[in-house]
Amino acid sequence: MPQGDYIELHRKRHGYRHDHFERKRKKEAREVHKRSQIAQKALGIKGKMFAKKRYAEKALMKKTILEILLKILQVLSTPKRGKRKQGNGRFPYQRPVAEDEMFRVLRSGKRKTKQWKRMITKATFVGPSFTRKPPKYERFIRPSGLRFTKAHVTHPELKCTFNLEIIGVKKNPNGPMYTSLGVMTKGTIIEVNVSELGLVTPAGKVVWGKYAQVTNNPENDGCINAVLLV
Repeated sequence: MPQGDYIELHRKRHGYRHDHFERKRKKEAREVHKRSQIAQKALGIKGKMFAKKRYAEKALMKKTILEILLKILQVLSTPKRGKRKQGNGRFPYQRPVAEDEMFRVLRSGKRKTKQWKRMITKATFVGPSFTRKPPKYERFIRPSGLRFTKAHVTHPELKCTFNLEIIGVKKNPNGPMYTSLGVMTKGTIIEVNVSELGLVTPAGKVVWGKYAQVTNNPENDGCINAVLLV
């Protein structure tokens, strides 16, 4: 044990003071007010540095709280007996993808201090009429190499695979934000053009679009494999 840890050694031998934990609790309670006073009174560069430090702390705190709430919701939604599988038969449950895994932080600005840009690391779909924003103002960057327009779709009854055009992303299981960005991960529901399959409705009309579920990890395989939902 290092020589300087005499307080720790004393505590090991004789225990804590009778009011130690009460004093600790009160000190922690006062800390909030103390921090608030510093934030209000700090001027100049010291104030800026303090504000920046607190901003980072709060962002981390928000993230942690969100993760805890998601875990609680997952525990509540899962039945106690654990007999029923998560998700229904049509859309099976998929592993949620973390934000750090989905996005990569891009530093911008002359000194590379700005961190508000994100590059998507997963496969994406953008429509034919899509136009990029000026690079300076683009918040979410979808790399051209990870953009897909076609998918290998298997018909479960015919047991045949077709190379079909993607019309759009219907639902990404990770949330509406990823759906609007057109991110395709495992379990995503996409709409494909099935006009070349010659499918017709009971009324005799030709079916143009049908939903399919992605079954692989496109960012690893370099292609999109999906099963047609019939």
